[in-house]
Amino acid sequence: MNANQFLKAVSQLQGWREFAFIMALAERSFPNYALFADAVELKTGGKMRQLLDLGWDMLQRETSEATIPQLLARLETLSPDVDAYDAYGVYPAFDFCQILEQALLNRLNPSKHRATGVSRIATATVMKFIELSEGEDLDEDQLVRLLEQHPLMKEDKVFQRDLVLSLKRQRTPTTQFVEAIRKDAANDGVSNLGISLSD
Repeated sequence: MNANQFLKAVSQLQGWREFAFIMALAERSFPNYALFADAVELKTGGKMRQLLDLGWDMLQRETSEATIPQLLARLETLSPDVDAYDAYGVYPAFDFCQILEQALLNRLNPSKHRATGVSRIATATVMKFIELSEGEDLDEDQLVRLLEQHPLMKEDKVFQRDLVLSLKRQRTPTTQFVEAIRKDAANDGVSNLGISLSD
């Protein structure tokens, strides 16, 4: 699947498949939020984990529309203000919040396509991290090469492509299937930036 085929496949995701795709990207980037919250002593990691779990529950249970604005409001209170922190970690943490927000908005208004934008947010999180950590003295060509060959970029690509393919093949969101993509997305607590909850 080349880049254009991938984008086309993502743009065709609808209904539960689109929601599951966004939730899986949120799950993969959750450690970025949890580790940041921990580092700045926000004590919000557990509450955010609950919110993420509630999102996964929606794949198999009907959620009343009234609860979603409440969850969005809760998410807003747990989201860090990027201007309030000097630490770089606030950006990947905020990206995670944006992805989860898109998942909840998807449940509120399923007819508006969000998966493509979310895919871009997730990939941009990885790109910015690599640029900051390894790309400082590189010119544009070197940076492009670094990004193309970087293991984190390759992993992100493979994860998102495999996810789209498995969603396209699956007919209904069975418990077994949801658990499988959730486990894969959780990646043993290692995020899309290669940082781990157990570090």
